[in-house]
Amino acid sequence: MSPLSLYAVVAICGAVVLVLEILGTRILGPFYGVSLYLWSALISVTLASLSVGYWLGGRWADRRPEAGFLARLILIAGVWTAAIPWLRQPLLAATESWGLRVAVLVTALVLFGPPLTLLGMVSPFAIRLRLGRVEEAGRTAGHLFAVSTVASVAGALATGFWLIPILGVTRLTLGTAALLLFASAIASMGTAPRPAGAVARALLPLVLAGLALGGAAVAAEPLGPRVVEHTQSAYSDLRVVDNDGRRDLLVDGGIHTQVDSLTRQPWLTYVIAGGLMTEVYPRGSSLLLVGLGGGSVAREFARRGWRVDAVEIDPAVTRLARRHFDLEPEDATVHHEDGRRFFAHATRQWDVIFLDAFGSSSIPFHLVTREAFAECKARLAPGGALVLNVESVGWRGPLVRSLAATLRAVFPEVVVFPLAEPPNQIGNLVLVARDRPLDISYERLGDPVASINDDYEHWKVVTRNHAWDNRFAPEPGWGPVLTDDLNPSDLWAEETNLVARRQLHQQLKRAASW
Repeated sequence: MSPLSLYAVVAICGAVVLVLEILGTRILGPFYGVSLYLWSALISVTLASLSVGYWLGGRWADRRPEAGFLARLILIAGVWTAAIPWLRQPLLAATESWGLRVAVLVTALVLFGPPLTLLGMVSPFAIRLRLGRVEEAGRTAGHLFAVSTVASVAGALATGFWLIPILGVTRLTLGTAALLLFASAIASMGTAPRPAGAVARALLPLVLAGLALGGAAVAAEPLGPRVVEHTQSAYSDLRVVDNDGRRDLLVDGGIHTQVDSLTRQPWLTYVIAGGLMTEVYPRGSSLLLVGLGGGSVAREFARRGWRVDAVEIDPAVTRLARRHFDLEPEDATVHHEDGRRFFAHATRQWDVIFLDAFGSSSIPFHLVTREAFAECKARLAPGGALVLNVESVGWRGPLVRSLAATLRAVFPEVVVFPLAEPPNQIGNLVLVARDRPLDISYERLGDPVASINDDYEHWKVVTRNHAWDNRFAPEPGWGPVLTDDLNPSDLWAEETNLVARRQLHQQLKRAASW
């Protein structure tokens, strides 16, 4: 193999390593959530697989320093990568009952361990093939590792910045497999016989055809609920799904918005409980919503005459909210930015700040610390309220206790509105923090009996009354205060993530649209 061909093979394989690692978050994220556990599993599997590959590659390179053998290793890696979209669903179903940590680690290992191990073998083989004299060993190894690492950096940047949002997960996975088949064909050039190169050249058109079709065979599995739109943004896997009269916005596989398919009325209880703030502050007050989702909260306040600003980090979410959830420009002025950064340079104040950027899979930890809440307080008008929506298993789960304690470190008055029933079940809780007590009359809450003839209005009134009747204040020392320096909220969110996704998977009958 010529030096140029060898460097090309090393560059391609080096780039693919990081492409696969980043792709793993989008391949597994819709099922497990893009959490600390998923990233830890993928990084661990990548490093462990590469270590095994380096060890095996060094031994085999000394025994069979042949370009043809290297070509076969890359060929197998390419075939396995091409099979990942088809292997994913059966493997996810098989490991679902094993618990989040075990399941995500085993699934990542089976899907990505084999190709990453084979790719780890490439560098030792390349060094052995390129080495002319022992005196040049250091220089040869340095050059090849530099090429591989630079290609990995390029692959990581291209994948996160452009390829996933442009191509989507399935196309990019098949495109990665095609690159490996191409590298295998290059490695086999000039060798005799060349079975690996012949197989790679035969498979390459098939993989490219699948790439052009966008993995149609994968999407041909039974879909269950109707996927209205599915897109890969720079931040998340986003799906709009119609199911049983409801329209859902799924972000990385977790429901963030749920409305009636026809009327667009919100069906998530926390939207109704958070709307209680419209009974505390007069019409014309101002709301800052952090986390737009499908826009249910923004529309709930806007239709009551509030002036709404929304901070949403992902422009694709805003686009889906306008296209599929009837969010109008007059409902909210949307700022595309991270919430914490927005607070850092904002100059105005709002009557209510509503933090709704939290899903079941992960908590944006930088938004729930004592320092972050202090920044929110600085942006509140006198007498204003900070409202926080969180999902938990049980009314007094460790995450709820810690969030309440952290709010108490900044605000003198904190009230928790529970929404799940019975109290030990998974559900949302709305936490309200102010500098003065909160009081709402029962006349403002609504009469459940008077609304009995309107099913939706009756449900809203019952939800509001349930939240108010069961409100409670955190006790002193209820939980640890979260800070920018120490914040274990990801650990406490694990149980919620696992329970929420099991329920959702059962509801959607483990649809192949994951």
